Amino acid sequence: MGTVFLFLIGFGLAVTGGVTTIAYMNFLPSGISWADYFIFITGRLECYFLPIGFILMAIALFRYPNNM
Repeated sequence: MGTVFLFLIGFGLAVTGGVTTIAYMNFLPSGISWADYFIFITGRLECYFLPIGFILMAIALFRYPNNM
């Protein structure tokens, strides 16, 4: 049960971080470059939720019991 909960927490964080990262792509048409975009998102806390969520999901998947 704990691994399922950990997976769901990771999934929620990954979705939040991914949506935020994609939403910040709306700055690109206003004239900023890709380099400026990556510098901007590295300074935003909510963009770190995407890799943290992926890591939590990977931990949950590796800890899930394999009965085969």
